[in-house]
Amino acid sequence: MQYVRTGSRILLVDDDPRLCRFLNRFLTGEGFAIETAHDGHQMRRALANGQFDLIILDVMFPRGEDGLSLVRTLRSDSVTPVIVLSGKTTAVDKIIGLELGADDYLSKPFEPRELLARIRALLRRSEGPFSRAEGGAAGNGDGEVVEFGGWRLDLERQELRSPDDERVELTSHEFKLLKALVERPGRVMSRDRILDMTANRLWNPDDRSVDVSIAKLRRKLGDDPRHACLIKTVRGVGYVFTPPGHGS
Repeated sequence: MQYVRTGSRILLVDDDPRLCRFLNRFLTGEGFAIETAHDGHQMRRALANGQFDLIILDVMFPRGEDGLSLVRTLRSDSVTPVIVLSGKTTAVDKIIGLELGADDYLSKPFEPRELLARIRALLRRSEGPFSRAEGGAAGNGDGEVVEFGGWRLDLERQELRSPDDERVELTSHEFKLLKALVERPGRVMSRDRILDMTANRLWNPDDRSVDVSIAKLRRKLGDDPRHACLIKTVRGVGYVFTPPGHGS
C-alpha cells in the first residue's frame, strides 16, 4: 500500500472565511499544513513565497479572476495538482474545469471526508513514480520518454512533441489520459477504467467526459476519428492505443 507523507502543504483559495476556517481545522487535524488565500492576487503571492503539494481552488470570486481562469494560468507553468470547488453541478461545468487543467472537481456542498479522500488520492498519484511503458511503444531506455509514430511523450516533463519536434500543449488531464493509453498499447480500456486512472473523482455511468477528452486528444495528435490510427474506438467498450508497429 502506498501512503501519503504527512505534512503535505496545501494552498486553499476561497473567498468564504467560514469555509476556510473549517477546512483549515479539519485538514490540519489530518496532518496537512494549510495556507489560505482569498483571491487570485493572494494565491499568486503565496505561490511566489513557497511551494505547495496541492491547491484547492474555488470557482467563484466576487472580484478579480474566477477560479477557472486561475486554473488556466496555473497550468501554464505548474503541474501542482488542483482540486476545483464549485456550486455549479452540471456535467458541462465539470468537463470545462477538467479540460482547463483541474485534476478534480468537487461540487458544493460537499462531505469533508470525500474531499479528504480525493486529496489523498491525488497526492498518492503525484508522488508515485511514473511507470515504464509496457511493450510496443518504444522508450528511451530509462522509462521517461515514450515514442510512437514520431511523437515523443516525456513522462518526467509532462511534455508532448510532434514528429516535427514542435511542443504540443496538453492540459494535465489530457496528459494523464495519454499516459494511461501509451503505457498500455494494444490493451482495450473501458471508459470506467480510464476514469478510475485519470479523473481522481467520483463518476457516474452517464459521464461522457472521457469521450470529450479523447476527441480533443485526437485533434492534437492529428488522429482522424473517422479513420483513427493511434486511438481507436472499441464500440460499446472504450478505447485502445495502437501505435505503429505494435503487434506486427
